[in-house]
Amino acid sequence: MAVALRIGTRGSPLALAQARDVARKLEAAHGFAAGVVEIRVIKTSGDRIQDRPLSEVGGKGLFTKEIEEALAASEIDLAVHSMKDVATKLPDGMTIAAVLEREDPRDAFLSLATANFERLPKGATVGTSSLRRQSQVLRLRPDLNVVGFRGNVETRLKKLADGVADATFLAVAGLKRLGLTQHITQSLAIETMLPAVAQGAVGVEIRVDDSRTAQYVSALDHAETHICIIAERAFLARLDGSCKTPIAGYARLTDAGTIAFDGEILTPDGREHHATSRSGALREAASIGDAAASELLGRASQNFFVSPHGPSGGA
Repeated sequence: MAVALRIGTRGSPLALAQARDVARKLEAAHGFAAGVVEIRVIKTSGDRIQDRPLSEVGGKGLFTKEIEEALAASEIDLAVHSMKDVATKLPDGMTIAAVLEREDPRDAFLSLATANFERLPKGATVGTSSLRRQSQVLRLRPDLNVVGFRGNVETRLKKLADGVADATFLAVAGLKRLGLTQHITQSLAIETMLPAVAQGAVGVEIRVDDSRTAQYVSALDHAETHICIIAERAFLARLDGSCKTPIAGYARLTDAGTIAFDGEILTPDGREHHATSRSGALREAASIGDAAASELLGRASQNFFVSPHGPSGGA
């Protein structure tokens, strides 16, 4: 059977679930026989490095670098990424050709010790690999102890069961895609814990000059999600955001046909926090995110972006 398209992906269970979803959607959209869209697993630096916070070794690009190198070398035709792992500046010759419809963007609180985040006892240990979540947790509950918590979803669930921490946070979207929602103790409201930029969204990256693949992939693009992701990534780009900076941003379309955006920046210890909300026409998505970031840059203290990482670091 001839291969029609080659997908590159990380090998984690979540990454594979997302790649298989893209493959099924491509087969359904174009009438391909099952199996002609091939999935190729590519191990990334982020997968290999498990003993240090990502903020210490290069940040988000570690989950895409080797996949993008394979794409540039034409070893694959498209790359499937969790958009929150994708650097705001893509390598030359690459583009995000499609963004699938967004899954639930909220953060999930997981604990075997208590029914919700608010009821965690003083001094309880929260494990997370996310500097954003660390900062938000400490802003809301400075009495808690935050520790590093690397690994894929299954690894983190095992660490929780083994008592390494009293609680942790994972993306609701990832747990849904893996069929693991039974582990969710509480889904936190967007207003309580603003998500990471592009959380819950899956993107498809291709070579700019590959018109054949672009034609196939265009059928998967969800316009509303793509517009929201443009606003969020513009916000992140202006802040020069990475795993080293606690940044959150979330855009949504309103019933009035406009785009509404909320963004925030925090210090790793959660003590300094700045937030903003903006809205406007869909065609202004990028400028809305950019302007929101400029506002927060103007409000942040002089040393805001050079604060020490605190206890966990991470992505």
